[in-house]
Amino acid sequence: MNIVIDEGGTSTSPNASASASASANTIAYAYTGGKPFDPALPTVVLIHGAQHDHSVWALQSRYLAHHGFNVLAVDLPGHHRSTGSPLSTIEAMADWLHRLLDTLAIERALFAGHSMGSLIALEAAAQRPSRCSALALFATAFPMRVSDALLNAAAHREPEAIEMVNQWSHSTFAAKPSCPAPGFWLHGINQQLMQRISDSNEAPVFSIDFTACNTYDAGLRAAASIRCPTRLVVGRRDLMTPPSRLQPLIEALASSGAPVDTVTLDCGHAMLAEQPDACLDALHEFAQLVSRDAQEQNGCTAELRGPGQTNV
Repeated sequence: MNIVIDEGGTSTSPNASASASASANTIAYAYTGGKPFDPALPTVVLIHGAQHDHSVWALQSRYLAHHGFNVLAVDLPGHHRSTGSPLSTIEAMADWLHRLLDTLAIERALFAGHSMGSLIALEAAAQRPSRCSALALFATAFPMRVSDALLNAAAHREPEAIEMVNQWSHSTFAAKPSCPAPGFWLHGINQQLMQRISDSNEAPVFSIDFTACNTYDAGLRAAASIRCPTRLVVGRRDLMTPPSRLQPLIEALASSGAPVDTVTLDCGHAMLAEQPDACLDALHEFAQLVSRDAQEQNGCTAELRGPGQTNV
């Protein structure tokens, strides 16, 4: 695995102390939010969803990187700047993430994922509990079933699938404040992003991603093994992963005794675009609590006794 670390503006391969090459045929890409990669800082790993890339975390990655955190916003294999074929299972994606962190010698990190990325974060935390300092799951659900109509469209009529996802992911045509700024056409931005991912790889990325979400059946087992603080960020108007599907996951997480809380936002599935500031606030506050806990050994657990609930 050759790793490209993008500190903003240019993409450069890190020095030998930061990475090693396991395969000359693949490149793993990670964006650091415009700051130099610094493994000495507390690390936040940001994982995108289906047919997306690191850019969906643009606001959150840059803010965290400029406020005391080491950030790795990754492109999953076959998604834009990370080369190779897209991986077909959530378990394989989680394993790839660990291999990337192994290469960079990252021992502990907060895992944050959106949609499909939330399943990857959950599975990665279960695979290597000692590495995951905390878990932030945005727009998540388990099981994360995908309708037959959408699976069929993703496999055979991708433009139709992109249109379907756009309609179901956004709760409004004019979200405020929205990202990158008020007034931008969120549907068009998301359409172009998904088309860019499609154009960057000959493999049927959309179909592979959605099939991985649909077939992942280890979520409750993974959740029951989690011991670190966990925050769920939920969209009240989310049609793709509706809040009504969340209770089994919350109960499984709580069964392990780990602190869990839920932040509910007034938005749809595309919450990083519709409510970027609220998503940032939820993630930054949580990361600060976890970082404080690492220093004081009791700070975060004193705050998160959940399952709790916050509405924004």
